[in-house]
Amino acid sequence: MTKPETVPAAELERMMKLQDVILKAMAKRITWMAAAEIAGVSDRTMRRMKERYEQFGYDGLFDQRRGKRSIHRIPLETAERVLALYQEKYFDFSVLHFHEKLRQEHQIEVSYSWVKQALQGVGLVKRRSKRGSHRRRRPRRPLAGMLLHIDGSKHRWFQDDRYYDLIVILDDATSEIYYAPLVEEESTMTVMAGLREVIERKGVFCALYSDRGSHFFYTPAAGGKVDRSRPTQVGRAMQELGIQTIAAYSPEARGRSERNFGTWQNRLPQELRVAGITSTRFGWRGQHRSDVRVENKLIVALSAGRRAARSGAGPVWPAGLRRNPV
Repeated sequence: MTKPETVPAAELERMMKLQDVILKAMAKRITWMAAAEIAGVSDRTMRRMKERYEQFGYDGLFDQRRGKRSIHRIPLETAERVLALYQEKYFDFSVLHFHEKLRQEHQIEVSYSWVKQALQGVGLVKRRSKRGSHRRRRPRRPLAGMLLHIDGSKHRWFQDDRYYDLIVILDDATSEIYYAPLVEEESTMTVMAGLREVIERKGVFCALYSDRGSHFFYTPAAGGKVDRSRPTQVGRAMQELGIQTIAAYSPEARGRSERNFGTWQNRLPQELRVAGITSTRFGWRGQHRSDVRVENKLIVALSAGRRAARSGAGPVWPAGLRRNPV
């Protein structure tokens, strides 16, 4: 047990108060749980303090961490490099996205908490207020392929004046991204192209969850119920394949898709900027349809694919749910 010759007055006061609490607990004037609460420590920490007091007496209450270099302390050179990378290259990335880049691209192994505190400390990132309680989320389907979400998000993906629609098809059970092209506009043609590609690669799924866009459903009155007696081209195609179509009646009902688009909008524009991609004509096999679907080669590999890589191999489509491709 080490104790320096000169102990700060604040530390001496802390040790005296702690000794008083321990003596009261040993005399059974208060319980050990009450002693831990008074000292502002956990029950486990209070038990360790009691053991040190019994073994070393008053000196055992000295905080052994004082005067020692923390094992979690980051070298100054590393801290300067992290801040420089954020300011020069990743200035528009979220903290989590930037932390992933440090590990993947620059082999800098620091904790997310340290990165967040460092960026907030120098004013590069604003501190966020606590989130309120969230509405109860709908349970996921138990197996992949039971329910797919399809939705589009109009955004300035290249961070200029051009708007494109990102059409995403994801699995409800696993959130795996099956399709994510940038298109000029979400329409019957682009939606059908996406559904066809997913079915060709994965097989026919059970149900499709979407908004009430005119290419999915006919709605006689704005904001009203859909008229299933008058199916759209997409609706007829799904009926022929035996796929159930489910209409969402509010953005909250499409919460899974909305949260997914929040991730896309916080990550994809930055990834495209860093990769130097400024157009949807990224040379998808040199075909004229490159402006219709940039293909997962461009988008999913850049963003969603990296999220999946962190958790290991992607989910496998269950054989029992996979039918013959059409």
